[in-house]
Amino acid sequence: MSTRGNDLADAVRRALERYFKDMDGEKPTSIHEMVLKNVEKPMIETVLRFAEGNQTLAAEMLGINRNTLRSKMQRLRIKG
Repeated sequence: MSTRGNDLADAVRRALERYFKDMDGEKPTSIHEMVLKNVEKPMIETVLRFAEGNQTLAAEMLGINRNTLRSKMQRLRIKG
């Protein structure tokens, strides 16, 4: 895996460690959903910006089809 991939994994690890620390003994739930919800929107927005708004290119970069991207954009209220 590339260094950037490792950097991303490390950032997620650090964020989750802070999250658990901030829970102060409370039992967390739905962590998977929380992480995906907090990562998916900025990821799609950033990729779309990098692709200069080209949804076909952005979908290719994300490894999903364009209809899936458009569906996610609508669900996450991301402007096209």
